[in-house]
Amino acid sequence: MKSNKKHIAVINFIVGSCSLFAQEDTTLTVPLITDRPDARESPTAMPKGILQIETGSFYESYEKNSIKKEAFTYNTTLLRYGLLNNLELRVGWNFEEQTVHINGNKLKDVNSGFHPLLLGFKTTIAQANGWLPEIGFLSHLYLPFMASTDYKPETTGANFLFAFNHTLSEKSNLGYNIGAAWNNDSPEIAYTYAIAYGYGITDKLGMYTELYGNFPENSTANHFWDAGLTYLISYNVQLDASVGTSITNGQDLLVSAGASFRTPTQKQIR
Repeated sequence: MKSNKKHIAVINFIVGSCSLFAQEDTTLTVPLITDRPDARESPTAMPKGILQIETGSFYESYEKNSIKKEAFTYNTTLLRYGLLNNLELRVGWNFEEQTVHINGNKLKDVNSGFHPLLLGFKTTIAQANGWLPEIGFLSHLYLPFMASTDYKPETTGANFLFAFNHTLSEKSNLGYNIGAAWNNDSPEIAYTYAIAYGYGITDKLGMYTELYGNFPENSTANHFWDAGLTYLISYNVQLDASVGTSITNGQDLLVSAGASFRTPTQKQIR
């Protein structure tokens, strides 16, 4: 699942998270911090008792030797809930349809259905302090028994990562992740990374660009880039759009769009 998505310090808006939740006793006095549309995860856990829904769709294509594969992911919903003061529960589920074209002719067989259910948590383990970044830790399981037949693996996948965020100025920040993943049905570990730069164009409009990928133990490394925009409708609603591709083989085009919503529990301060 892709994701990410983040907001900067003063305007609290785009790619990354700020430390304002730690500085404010109130809960919803700042814009929501999301984990989409970029691949990079923010280090900030949801406040206790707050539910955030992040959803969207994306299209991917890859063509090699007259064989073109297309994937339409219609649902990338991630539910984030503040279970405790510094512990976020995460549940996600993707619905995908994949088609294959050979020499321009579409094959009749179409893979479609839900991917394994994502179940995980996030915790913030250090707040930003000067040049020291905010640091978070995330871990997920990918449960095969919740997947559709076309995407059902025999074993459970898993990943973990550390998330970092540096506030560079009132309008920009730098975030990055390092971690590892075990894909479904594969004992091979892949070391993962993502680095994203975010900039607030206005109070509501932000942009980001990022580089991300992985280094499997016994396979060729995969590297990707993407860039996108976010638009903050209100403190609790954000829209996003992004585009990207691979640097190595594997993806000719990625186009994504989505929205994020947060449940308010008190009067917001503007």
